[in-house]
Order: sequence, then structure tokens, then C-alpha cells
Amino acid sequence: MKGFWTALTVVFCSVCVLTGCNDYNNSIQTSTGATITNVSPSGVSAGAASDLNITVIGSLANPFPANSVVEWNGVKLVSTFVDSVTMTAVVPKAYLAKPGTSYVNTYSPQSGTGMNGLSNSLAFLIYGAPNPVPTLTSISPATAPACGTSCSNVSVSMTLVGTNFLPTSTNGGSTVSFASPGTPNGQPAALTITSFSATQLVATIPGTFLTSAGTATVTVINPPSGVCVLPYCQPLVGGGANPVGQNQTFTITGSGSNTTAAVAEETPAISQDGRYVAYTAQQNGISQIFLRDTCVGAAKGCAQETRIVSASSENVAGNADSHTPSMSPDGRYIAYSSASTNLVAGAPAGRQIFLHDTCLGVATTCKAATTLISTDTQGALTGTESILPSVSSSGRFVAFVAITPAPESQSTPRIAGTNSAPSAASADAGPNSGLRQVFIRDTCTGVANCTPKTTRISLEPGDGQQNNSKPAGPALSGLAKQIALANGKSATVFTPTVPVDDRVFLAITSETQ
Repeated sequence: MKGFWTALTVVFCSVCVLTGCNDYNNSIQTSTGATITNVSPSGVSAGAASDLNITVIGSLANPFPANSVVEWNGVKLVSTFVDSVTMTAVVPKAYLAKPGTSYVNTYSPQSGTGMNGLSNSLAFLIYGAPNPVPTLTSISPATAPACGTSCSNVSVSMTLVGTNFLPTSTNGGSTVSFASPGTPNGQPAALTITSFSATQLVATIPGTFLTSAGTATVTVINPPSGVCVLPYCQPLVGGGANPVGQNQTFTITGSGSNTTAAVAEETPAISQDGRYVAYTAQQNGISQIFLRDTCVGAAKGCAQETRIVSASSENVAGNADSHTPSMSPDGRYIAYSSASTNLVAGAPAGRQIFLHDTCLGVATTCKAATTLISTDTQGALTGTESILPSVSSSGRFVAFVAITPAPESQSTPRIAGTNSAPSAASADAGPNSGLRQVFIRDTCTGVANCTPKTTRISLEPGDGQQNNSKPAGPALSGLAKQIALANGKSATVFTPTVPVDDRVFLAITSETQ
């Protein structure tokens, strides 16, 4: 008897192999009936309160016979023949109780060998209600030091507290998203979760995500529930419309003594009269730009004070390291490089150049403000790292270096400020070849009927950030009509130049005259 059932099983499986089997373990036959092109609607939420009327549209080339009926997973429905290309049917609500995929086809009796009268089948989706929206109220720890080049054995275990975390659901459980300067392309990456409950998760941050100082965003995301129809398949991010607990900030601080040394050796900037000094110092573990009013040469009654420069227009301090200040002669405008993500809305990830208007020496109606400098109208500078600014005397022009590191997964990087890729010679100049480009940004400050623009002055191959621990930056003249540049032997300059010595040259920025 046992052998009989074994033989029967083999025969059944053989039939499935030859004819195919669907999700309902029914054999799939080649259709010889009409052709259907559309079912409307194509999906509904599970648990319908009443029966559902559907419309099945056929093909003029292979129409419905008048005796056709509509089938649902092989079961005939109460059907109505409207015309040769239109049929309607009623789907009982019991068939719509659970999420899943059903199949709709038509059938009309046919005679002859192999003529089954079946049309092709179209999928009908029954999707469930969305999973609950998670909230994220706290993370611990919320900070860690950057590990630099020694990250292989480094990781941080982080505890997340909130509500509506899903260990499992129809489409999987909650995920923890982590976006930092160290995640691939600065985009969110999923962390490994080691402990799960409805109100607490424990996730591991790998050292490769903590390579450099900056700010990371931590978010809990729930998947959609059941089989779904767009737009109902969108992930549910923590907090939803409620900003409280939507995400949490994780700060990656400078790595100990290395950051301290960099700050200590950094060159300050001084105003023409010597009264104001801009410099870099740490505050709460983050390198910030400060402005000191020494009152040297000021009128009697001047009170010495120190204010933070690396701050947003709302005076919120930067959330990542800032460096290399450059000051206009009157002390009003200060340009600097910063990896902070909260200075200007929409600023690209990585180090960028910002200009801060301190409003020193102007009317009391002036409001201190911070603007992004390392950008252009096409967004061509997005994705680069920008460093070493130099500001003109009026604060209108800012020169800086933009670094495009050697691509790891791309054949050639895009040249910022153009619509083309670099030549093969530029792209392959050394093991860390990339692009170092000098730009001047015209902010139009103090000028009417002016459109801000970014002009490329020079380009040289090689990722200067990696090839040189102290890369040279541009020096802009007070009127911004000339700019002194280093490395004249290997750089390509897009404007007339005057040699200074074997390595330094003076570029004439005709576009700013």
C-alpha cells in the first residue's frame, strides 16, 4: 500500500512538471479561449464589508463568446456578458477576507481535443491594512568617536526605545536605518538588529560607518503589511506626521588627540585692523568656528566678546566639525569648511563651504545669516568635498577647493561645473586619482540685478585629500580679480595666468572683473 501512494505522488509531480502548477496546486493549462487585457479594480483591501463587482476587459482580436463566465481561482462567479469585450462579475466578500493574490480568467465551453475554453489569467491583489507607524523616542549611546583608518575591529551597540516596533509582519519586521558620512555614498544603510521587542531594539553600528566625524540620522522603518497595491507599499518611517520621535541624531565626534592637534595647528584669520580674530576650537567635542572681538583700536566702552560663527541663520551651532576660517578685512564675512548638516537646509553631505554674515559694522536691522557657497545652479558640485575657502574684501566672492575622490564603483567621476567626465589621463593619474578643482563663487552680495554663479578656475588630477596631508588652497585678492594657486605644473587652468615660481602662479579671474 505504501508503494502505491509513493507511485501516485510521483505521477502527480510529473503532471505538475509537464503542465505547471500554480499557488493553488492546480495544473496550469495552455489557454485556448478568449484573451483578457484588464481587470478593474485590480486590487482591494482585505476584509471587504460587501461583495465586489469587477469588470473584465477582453481583446477585439480574441473576443468573449456570449456563453462566457468569469472565474476566480478556478471557481465560476455570477457573471454578466455585456458585449464581446466586456464582462462583469460579482466576487463574494468571503473571497476577499485575507491578504494575498488571486487570479481572474474567463471560461466558455469549447469542443475538440485540447480545447479547454480558458482565457489567460490576470492577478488580483488583496492587500492588508498598513502596519502601525513606529515612533523612536531615544537612542543610547547617541555619540561615538570617529575611528579614522582603524575601524576594522570597531562597532557600537545602540539601544533604540520607542513604540510599534515589529519583530515580524507579513512582509518582515522593523528595520533600523543609519545614514552617516561613512555609509555608502552617504545614503541610509540598514543596521544588524541583535535584540527585538515592541518597544526596544538593539542594533549594531559597524566601524565602517564611523570613519569620520559628522552627524548620522537614525530611523526605524516598518514595512507595509501583506500584499499591497501602490501607493500603499511605502515604508512607514518613525513618527509619521508627528515630528516628535521621527528620527534621532547620532553624533560622530573627532577621534581624540588627532582632532585636537588639527585644531591647534589651524591658522586663524584676522581683520585688517586687528580687532577681530576668527579661529577654530572645540565645543562639546565638535570643532567650531568662533569670532573674538578683542576691542583692539575700538572706542572706549567696547566689551570683549566671543561668538560662534559655524551656526545656522537661527544661531544653532553646527553638528559636525568646521575648519579653516577666512575673514573679510572688516571682519563681517567669514567663510569656512564644515561637515555640519544643520547649517543650511538641503546642503549636500560631506564637507562644504559656508559663508557667515556676522553683520558687524552695519545697521542693527541686519540679521546674521549663513549661506552655502559650494554649489551651482545645476548642482554639479553635489557629492564633492569642499575645503580651504578664501573670501574677498567685500564678501561677495569666495574661492575654494572642491575634491572629487577616486571612484570606487564608477568608471569615471563627473567634472564638477561641467556636463562631461574627465579624460582618461585625468581619471587614471595615480592609485587615488580623482579631481581637485578650484572654484570662485559669486554670491552677488551687495549687488543688484545679479545672478549667483560658480566659475571653475583650475583642475588637477589626484585626490589631494589623500595624497597630501596638508593640501594647499587658493588665495583670493581683495577685489577678487586675481587668485594665487599652488601646483602650477600639473594643474589645468581655465583663465590667463602669471607665474610666480616653479609651483605657484597667479590666475587672472577675468569673469569677475
